Parts: sequence; C-alpha cells; structure tokens
Amino acid sequence: MPSDIEIAQAAKLHRVSKVALERLGIAEEHLEPYGHYKAKVSLKYLETLKAKKNGKLILVTAMTPTPAGEGKTTTTVGLGDALNHIGKKAVICLREPSLGPVFGMKGGAAGGGYAQVVPMEDINLHFTGDFGAIQLANNLLAALLDNHIHHGNELGIDVRRIQWKRVLDMNDRALRDVVVSLGGPGNGYPREDGFDIVVASEVMAIFCLATSLEDLKKRLGNIVVAYTREQKPVTARDLNAHGAMTVLLKDALAPNLVQTLENNPAFIHGGPFANIAHGCNSVIATQSALKLADYVVTEAGFGADLGAEKFLDIKCRKSGLRPDAAVIVATIRALKYHGGVDVKEVNKENVAALEKGLVNLERHVENVSQVYGIACVVSINRFTFDTPAEIALLDARMKKLGVPVVLATHWSDGGKGAADLARLVVGLCDKPSKATFVYEDADPLWEKVTKIAQKVYRASEVTGDAKVRNQVRKLQDDGYGHYPVCVAKTQYSFSTDVALRAAPSGHVVNVREVRLAAGAEFVVMVCGDVMTMPGLPKVPSANKIDLVDGKVVGLF
Repeated sequence: MPSDIEIAQAAKLHRVSKVALERLGIAEEHLEPYGHYKAKVSLKYLETLKAKKNGKLILVTAMTPTPAGEGKTTTTVGLGDALNHIGKKAVICLREPSLGPVFGMKGGAAGGGYAQVVPMEDINLHFTGDFGAIQLANNLLAALLDNHIHHGNELGIDVRRIQWKRVLDMNDRALRDVVVSLGGPGNGYPREDGFDIVVASEVMAIFCLATSLEDLKKRLGNIVVAYTREQKPVTARDLNAHGAMTVLLKDALAPNLVQTLENNPAFIHGGPFANIAHGCNSVIATQSALKLADYVVTEAGFGADLGAEKFLDIKCRKSGLRPDAAVIVATIRALKYHGGVDVKEVNKENVAALEKGLVNLERHVENVSQVYGIACVVSINRFTFDTPAEIALLDARMKKLGVPVVLATHWSDGGKGAADLARLVVGLCDKPSKATFVYEDADPLWEKVTKIAQKVYRASEVTGDAKVRNQVRKLQDDGYGHYPVCVAKTQYSFSTDVALRAAPSGHVVNVREVRLAAGAEFVVMVCGDVMTMPGLPKVPSANKIDLVDGKVVGLF
C-alpha cells in the first residue's frame, strides 16, 4: 500500500469553494481563500448562523497512547466520511498539527491511509499561518513586558516574579531555561527566562476558547504576566498589549475549511496539546460546524484521561457544548503493548498479553461511560494480523461493560470501512445524553485536581511541596478558585510515570508547578516530569523529510 503522503498527493481535490457551497451552503463571498484548497470562513458570516439549531456532537477519544499507535485522528476522519457515506450531513473538527511533533516523533498529523484531510502537506506545515500569529502575539507580549521594565518600570514589576514565557513552534530543549537581556544596560535587565512550545501557550488556549474577536481581546487583556513586590498581578491590559495582540490574531481566529480525501468538509482550527494544555480545537469551529451539519465529529487529544476530561471540564464547561456520543479508539496491538509486550512483538498473536492490557481500555470505557456519563462505542482499527482469538476476547470483555465494539477498516477502505461505526454512533446520538463534569465550579482548586486524580487516574492522593500548596492557596484566596483545572502530565500512563502501563491504581500524583491562565480562565497543574517545551528524539522525523523533484517526501 502507498504511504500516507503518496495517497494524499494522488487525491482528486475539489476547490474549497465548491466543497463549501455544495456541502455546507456557504457562498464563496464568505470565504477568504488561501489558494484553491483551503480557506477561512468569515466570522461575520458565522455570526448569522447562531439562531440555527445545533446538530449532534460526537467526541472521538482513545485508550492510552503507545508507540504502536492507535489512530484517533484517522478514526475521526473515517467516521466523518462514513457518516456522509450512509447519507448523513457531517463535518469533522480537528486541531491543527504542531511543527514540534511533525519534525519530532510522529511525522504528519492529518489522519492516515484513506482517511485523511488534505492538502496534507499544507496542513502539517505552515497551513494558513495560525500558529505563526499565535507565536507572534505571545512574543509581542513578552517583548512589551521587558520593554516596560527597561524604560522605568512604572508598574513596579518585580523581575523575580515574571510569569510570561516566550514560545516557539518547535521541539527545542536548549530553550527550556535561558537567560535574557545580557550585553549591558542597553539590552535591559538580565533575568532567567524560558520558552514553551506554541501549543502550550496561554494565547493558544485563549484562541481556542474565545467565542468572538471581542471575547478574544478581553481574554488577552486578562493574562497575568507578572506580579509587583506587593504581589499585585500585572496584566497584558496594564501593559496596553491586548489591542496589538488582537490585531495579530484577527485573521487567524476565523476557522479553516479544508476537505477529506472523499471531498467532505473539515474544519481544522487551533492546536493545544492535551498533555500540557487543554487539547481541543477551537470553540468557534465546533460551534459553527454544529450550525452547518447534522453531525459533527471532533477529537480531543491523547487518551480519554487527558483529552476527554479537558474537553468536558474546560471546553464544554466554558462553551455550553455537550457531546451526544463518544467513540473510544484502540488497536489490539496497542493493547498488547499495555500487556507488557515489546513494541517489536505486538504484531504476533498473544492472547495472554491482550488480556492483561485490556484493563487499560476498560478503564477508559468506565471513565467515559460512568465518570463522564457519555454513551460510547469502542472502535478498533483493524490490522490484518489481528487474530480471531484476540478479537473474540476483546469483544467478550467489552460486552461485560455493555459497550459495543466495531472493527473498522477506514484506514484501508475510507468512509465505507467505518459505515458500521457510523450507524452505531447515529443510534447513540438518538438517545438522551447526560454528560457530566468530574468536579463542580465551587470545588476548591486542590479538591478539583484531587477529584481528577482519584476518579479518572485512580490515584490514591495528590501531593505538592509547600511552595506549590502556597501557590494554590493564594490563587484560591485571590478569587481564581472557581476556575477549572488543566492537568499537565505524561500521556503515556494513567499515572505520572511513563513506565506504568495498563491501568495502575493507588499511585501518587505529584504537582510540581502551578500556573495561572487568567485569560483562558483555568489553572494549570504541572505534574511529574512532563515538559512544556519538548525535545527532539535521537532520530527526529525531520531527518526523513525532504523535497524531491518538487514533491515533499517522508512526511508520514
């Protein structure tokens, strides 16, 4: 079978104006085209849709990720195509890929096989420039902050209490901790600083949670960048930075419209990671899609312990969105990895390892159906080396939980390979939905993170040193206690230890750092050794990417 990029390059794309008009009823005058195959949809036009009835919202989440791969984005695309294949009007909503993982560990992030969004190279690389705009807005605020201090520091900022970091859309461990303003008085006051990756920026979170340009500007102004010696917060509004930041982001805030290989519409907008941020595409894109289609398929990053929890407790809580059904994606080979099999051996039949690893999927099913209260189906990305004995065991274990299992082949067969999944999902959407939150708004911040750890991760307790406890107490006292909590932790385990596969319980979650995101309106709890600026692996994906005879090669 050809590679993902070869399949994408061979696709027969329709002009995006044709997709917009014929599939969504959006006239060309409401589009801002970026070439023939991608466009932004006018925010003014989207405002006119608000009185329309919402379609059904389907959340695609997954088991705990492994090196063997699960195919969550592929399933999101395949399900969207499948819904259209069985005669439904459906749109998919995805996050934009970050260049960090594109050049780092995983290559492309636009689906796979015959379930992809296109133009694949554009989407995976610069796309429409949204991440560049977010990076610039973030770093403009950093520059204005340092400039204010250099020119007299009228606000009385304590340079020891600066909170705002610069960002870069690349994995670069050398930038995690740096010293800025060296070189003498003309360059400012030397201080310790650091970079995060763009997807961890509060500006990215604000971008994805804002509901309008006015809301965006208000949220940007609320960003707390530093504190005075009296520990009074200093905001972007105090620096008069929020207006210029909004100008940089005004075009980016309009959602991007592209298409699948089967010429079905797809919104791709915003891209926070779920291990270090809230992991969901933009509220504007999701809300708009619900007005334009009968079914909207969206994904939340990584496993259901991270992405799905944040989708509910942050995105849904803030926006009023509620999922009508959920799909939990898994592969038999990934489950065997959780059962202790080396990644090089997962393609071989091993029923005993599958039985041990199935507890991981069972935990996610229990969380989605019982903790989050969402009706769900398990979708297995089928491989030719999955054996009848393994499939039978999986089916039997899921039946005990009362959850249907579908073997989907959208990777090789496109939308028709997920038709059975689409029919099941439509049935789930026809039933009343009772999605619930893991914690209440009124719960104190420490109780919120404790409820997540105990109810979702099955931890015994949450710990933090005196500094962390004091930070949380101060945030509570300063009036931020009603904010949701965004847990930053490894995606590879329910615990904070990447080595603990399957479904560990009774472990301890240690909070090592606390960050206020006052504009995004949540508090980040950084746990374990997760990094908000990743590093490149020993052999980066970038080493395989090249331009040959005018064509991009090696991009997944």
